[in-house]
Amino acid sequence: MLLKDKVVIVSGIGPGLGIELALLAAQEGAKLAICARTASKLDAAERDVAALGLGTEVLKVPTDIADREQCRKLVERTVERFGRVDALINSAYVGGGFGPIETADLDDWRATMDINFFGTMNLTQEVIPHMKRQGGGSIVMINTMVTRVPMPTQGGYGASKGALRVATSHLAKELGRYGIRVNSTFMGWM
Repeated sequence: MLLKDKVVIVSGIGPGLGIELALLAAQEGAKLAICARTASKLDAAERDVAALGLGTEVLKVPTDIADREQCRKLVERTVERFGRVDALINSAYVGGGFGPIETADLDDWRATMDINFFGTMNLTQEVIPHMKRQGGGSIVMINTMVTRVPMPTQGGYGASKGALRVATSHLAKELGRYGIRVNSTFMGWM
């Protein structure tokens, strides 16, 4: 088991990739802290993890990653419960900012940036001090191929994830000396 007794925070739990990543981490032996804005999604995820029959420990914390204080509380509760944070999977996102750039509603772009970039950075900044203290960790940013292959009408979403792509590269350089790996995955259409 690759993650035996490792503590993994997964954001963006709901139908789709977030829950699938949490289930994979559980199957590899991880202890989970899961977050989403909606408590009912967390309850459903907890049931899905329990259905694996592995006895996985799960901490559910309703969290809006756009709110820095909620991110702080998520990490604080995780450390209180499990004593550490070994990995963060930043899976939370919003699929906004779609449409032609020429006529884009830039307020929609800002709202998309608030979750996809700034929200992800909120949660990431909260785990870094803990990972530094414990001598390492892993941060995974769920990104998108739209940052590599531009698609018509995907400008706002792509810009938010493009900012995340650049920040991830810089974080990897900054944090590597502390044993903290920071990587992006680039998903296609699912």
